[in-house]
Amino acid sequence: MAGINLEELRLSNLTSDADIWPCVLAVAGSDSGAGAGIQADMKTCSALQVYAATAITAVTAQNTLSVKSVVPISAAMVRDQISMILDDFPVRAIKVGMLCNADIVGAVAEVLASHRQLPVVLDPVIVSSTGKALLDQQGLDRLIHELIPKVTLLTPNIQEAAVLLGWTEQQVLAESSLAIKSLQLLGAQSILLKGGHREGPECQDLLWSNGNLLPYSAPRINTHNNHGTGCTLSSAIAAYMAKGYSLNESVAKGKGYITSALKAADSLGYGMGAGPLQHFF
Repeated sequence: MAGINLEELRLSNLTSDADIWPCVLAVAGSDSGAGAGIQADMKTCSALQVYAATAITAVTAQNTLSVKSVVPISAAMVRDQISMILDDFPVRAIKVGMLCNADIVGAVAEVLASHRQLPVVLDPVIVSSTGKALLDQQGLDRLIHELIPKVTLLTPNIQEAAVLLGWTEQQVLAESSLAIKSLQLLGAQSILLKGGHREGPECQDLLWSNGNLLPYSAPRINTHNNHGTGCTLSSAIAAYMAKGYSLNESVAKGKGYITSALKAADSLGYGMGAGPLQHFF
């Protein structure tokens, strides 16, 4: 019997590109409260009519108040999850979030090296909003030297940018333009420095792309239910890129999506701490 051509088999199951949702591969940890991580990725993509395939890097026990424990998945299993999806699904963009340790970072970087044609959005999850370390020091080193040079867009918040640069958060706030240019030296094609940790009535993100610095502003939403904003924004950007929008358009549309999800967040009101967004506003 002749061998099966997997690509021909996959294409035979598709009538046309118009009949299927674009596909994003989300590589991230699991959040038991479903506000962040892989659950936020899947909800975001579903809300934007994009199919989310997944590779889970860790399982966390957490709620809206704190992260109790984190158990990483083996690097080999993470590598296999990513490879199996990329071998079979029509992935158009990849979103990478929590990676937990050096071995997982290395596994992800290794697989992505063979798929440089796909846009990759990296949300550098380093510390939880409640202070729990989500990436060890060796993992951080490998993230900087092996993974960041392979990504299309790096999306740090102020705290993450400070860790990546070895600066204080006050330095990043005071010298945001210099911080972005310094981050680009790490090798990512573009940088989106998120402004959620800034003070003031406007939340301004700054995109460095193709030598240009572009601001994206929206009114600050006063809600305590803001868990998973970084995961949601990076997933939204990846989703729009999978739908064929340019990087600049995807950032603008992603910003609009997360602003609306924050506006509607209080309609859920789960938990006693920072609750989840309303992804299906």
